[in-house]
Amino acid sequence: MDNIRLVDCIHKSGLKHKYIAGQLSLSKQGWSNKINNRTEFKLSEIKRLCALLNLDSKQRDHIFFED
Repeated sequence: MDNIRLVDCIHKSGLKHKYIAGQLSLSKQGWSNKINNRTEFKLSEIKRLCALLNLDSKQRDHIFFED
C-alpha cells in the first residue's frame, strides 16, 4: 500500500483522520496501524475509504494494489 498517496488524498479531502477512523469503526490505534502499514486494510474498509475520499478505481489501485 502506498500510504504517502493515501495521506495526500486524505489531506486534500479536508477530512480528519479521527473522522475517517470512526467511519471505518477503527480505534485511533487501529487506524494508525493501517495507515502505517502495520496491518492491512480489509476490502470493506477500502471501499468505504474510496467513497469517503471520492477515489476512482485508478486512484484506488495506485494506493492499495500496486507495489
